[in-house]
Amino acid sequence: MTTRRTLLTLAASGLFLTACATTSPDAAHPPIVFVHGNGDSASIWQTTVWRFESNGWPSERLHAINLPYPLARDDDSKAQPGRTSTTEHMAFLKGEVEKVLQSTGAKQVVLVGNSRGGYAIRNHIQNGGGDKTVSHAVLGGTPNHGVWAVKGFREANEFSGTGPFLTALNAPKNAAGDEVTGPVKWMTIRSDNNDKFAQPDGLWIGAKGTPTNVSFDGPALKGANNVVLPRVDHRETSFSQAAFEATYRFITGKDATTSIIQPKTPIVLNGKITGLGLVPTDPATGNYSNNLALPGAQLAVYATQPATGERLGEAAHSKVVGTDGQWGPFTAQAGVPYEFVISAPGYATTHIYRSPFPRSSDLIHLRAERPAAADKDAKSTITLTRPRGYFDAERDTMSLDGKALPGVPSSGAGVSSTKLNLAQEGVRPITAVFNGEQITGRTWPAVENRVVVLELTY
Repeated sequence: MTTRRTLLTLAASGLFLTACATTSPDAAHPPIVFVHGNGDSASIWQTTVWRFESNGWPSERLHAINLPYPLARDDDSKAQPGRTSTTEHMAFLKGEVEKVLQSTGAKQVVLVGNSRGGYAIRNHIQNGGGDKTVSHAVLGGTPNHGVWAVKGFREANEFSGTGPFLTALNAPKNAAGDEVTGPVKWMTIRSDNNDKFAQPDGLWIGAKGTPTNVSFDGPALKGANNVVLPRVDHRETSFSQAAFEATYRFITGKDATTSIIQPKTPIVLNGKITGLGLVPTDPATGNYSNNLALPGAQLAVYATQPATGERLGEAAHSKVVGTDGQWGPFTAQAGVPYEFVISAPGYATTHIYRSPFPRSSDLIHLRAERPAAADKDAKSTITLTRPRGYFDAERDTMSLDGKALPGVPSSGAGVSSTKLNLAQEGVRPITAVFNGEQITGRTWPAVENRVVVLELTY
């Protein structure tokens, strides 16, 4: 009884936590730094962060980086406006890791990357001192042996399996021929055969019928724990429930209590509003990509009726964003879908419809859009996007306005967004269905310089 009273006294005074720092809850929850892929942003880790939080991981120990210029150069050795080299990518990651170490007081972090993000992780650990500051590295869908590996073909690009960047990363590190740098613990996650960037045929890089010399197991690394998930697509190697389960088990040595995102109120949302930069993400659409703030952009947030997309009263939140691009904080209602309306000079009025949010997030990044020249005759333009995965007609139950998704092939998972141009005038509901998620928006008139985006969460 005396011992129990003493412990209670120490805990009350705060001394107990100091004395037992080595067994504090934080020791079981190392800081995790999430690294997005080519052309993506920190927002892509939203559901992964929620899953970690749902298992008791402190939110302040979950950090998703936001690379200002997320696209790789065409030639890694030559400067290209609005793009990053492998060296710049690594330096940015190193700086973010140092910030997290300083803010948390931890000696090491866990790095979790998707696709190109895995390159920066490997480069940092092998060449940037990360072998001392990183305990675990998880690479989801990273094309570790290239998207192509053809001698003489675009070998200056970092995605070339025969180019200097990947050749150096994959050089044997020991007598066993391991491709990974110790003492860091490594895991790769790949699809069995459904990753568009790990295909023996060049279909998804615009070279159908041409061998890439890369196989389905291209993301695997000798010396790593290599996990194979059936039928997942390129992004689902990181953002699916199965990928989370494998990642959690690898980091902690035990199964997650749940892989289902647990609701938690109050729901406070925030993020950054970004625009479109100098470098075309897709020259066919005329859209451009960066993760820079769009100061002066105006945002209005409306609660909507789930079945019709109609607004439920006046704006629940509005703001003109400053130089940091932050549009919140905004306290959302549980179970309520929202319309986010962005207005900015040089952009279309962008109407983004989202499903109800189950819990708080500061990764709700929003992008202002411009209409594409190819859509000039449309009465209304609606884009359905799935940031954390692709559309697979053989696997998924999905529709847009009650019909099959335009531009989605009958087999394979290589498209993550689809666009519907309507020839009829008028504002009406339009619904997208993807497996268990349904979003209903409104068909705003293109003649008023408006575009509509239905953004899936899962």
